[in-house]
Amino acid sequence: MKKIFEKCESFQWDEGNSEKNKVKHNVLKSECEQVFFNKPLIISDVKNNYEKEKRWYLLGRTDIDRRLFVVFTIRKNMIRTISARDMSKKERELYYEAIKKDTKI
Repeated sequence: MKKIFEKCESFQWDEGNSEKNKVKHNVLKSECEQVFFNKPLIISDVKNNYEKEKRWYLLGRTDIDRRLFVVFTIRKNMIRTISARDMSKKERELYYEAIKKDTKI
């Protein structure tokens, strides 16, 4: 999974999605960016036949240890966040299991 970030140079933001994440889930742009740099990360592709572009989800943590679920895509060597929210109970369990195993990308 590490290869998906090899050519990424920055983040790209859609103001509508950013505002939705902030209002609906109280997640700021800066928090979304932080999860990409803090280990461990769990990344998997989103299986969605309706989308024209490849999407992934990420389970990660912010600098203040907030656990987030982030859906993103890569456009023109930039990470574009689609949505972000706190992890569900099941997602937290997966993440804590990864921590126990010291899983890294």
